Amino acid sequence: MAGPGWTLLLLLLLLLLLGSMAGYGPQKKLNLSHKGIGEPCGRHEECQSNCCTINSLAPHTLCTPKTIFLQCLPWRKPNGYRCSHDSECQSSCCVRNNSPQELCTPQSVFLQCVPWRKPNGDFCSSHQECHSQCCLQLREYSPFRCIPRTGILAQCLPL
Repeated sequence: MAGPGWTLLLLLLLLLLLGSMAGYGPQKKLNLSHKGIGEPCGRHEECQSNCCTINSLAPHTLCTPKTIFLQCLPWRKPNGYRCSHDSECQSSCCVRNNSPQELCTPQSVFLQCVPWRKPNGDFCSSHQECHSQCCLQLREYSPFRCIPRTGILAQCLPL
């Protein structure tokens, strides 16, 4: 038994719901082109996260994620970029490489910073220096170099 009072109440609720979905009138535009994390932006409203922050590498702004406390995170450098402090890196790991410079490196599954290691082809003096953990002399009088592991068991063997 729905009387005129209940019908009027349901209509009012429906109008309130439609009014909130419409954005309270024509002055508010519906922006369907929200940008994802890492895309260039000009204003917070352009981003899905509603966060547009300055990139530290170049003078432009990028969409960044929000914290669980709804604060915009600053843009951070990806792995391989030069850094001077852990807070500059996405991984929170700024590690010294074989020269005086430091680079952003990934974290392990145990949330420890992975040490920087030389890529294949670089000169080396021990296995620990190489990303492949394999430092060998390719010829009798050639210098030691980092080489990829080979074989079914991925062993450190000469090519």
